Amino acid sequence: MAALSELISLLPAALLAGTAAWGRLRGVDVMAAFAKGAQDALRMLLGIFPALLALLTAVAMLRASGALDALTGLLSPALTALGIPAETAPLILLRPLSGSGAMAVAGDIIAECGADSLAGRTAAVMLGSTETTFYVVAVYFGAAGVKRSRYAIPAALCADAAGFLLSALTARWLFGQG
Repeated sequence: MAALSELISLLPAALLAGTAAWGRLRGVDVMAAFAKGAQDALRMLLGIFPALLALLTAVAMLRASGALDALTGLLSPALTALGIPAETAPLILLRPLSGSGAMAVAGDIIAECGADSLAGRTAAVMLGSTETTFYVVAVYFGAAGVKRSRYAIPAALCADAAGFLLSALTARWLFGQG
């Protein structure tokens, strides 16, 4: 078992060395190709950094200001009427904005309600069934140089809404709670 572990730990180095050797055999200047790729990656990072910074700042402000708690209170009755556990309201609000924020909220839901509770299971299914819409739009559209998103954001938010509702229904159906 220890020998297998040692072999696995050598795999990344072997892949890098193999890629460099393959490039040299094909006549590619491996170092120049690496430098060009790194340069392109840094250029792309500089292009998307402002959008990411604004998005992360907005999420932090939303949580710190108490606005998230206020919106949660407003949404809870409607969510309960739809069969969605009210405890998942902060997750529903943060998931389209931030994956790490949504993970933190889901961790709080699971810690507070329990992993086997309907809210905990629904939160877990919601994380796997929805996307960080605004983050994806900021990163991918920024990298591709798209200036106008047109219908992409409304369509993605509709898909997220369907994911949230169907996550709650699926958790109820599979686990028979509530």
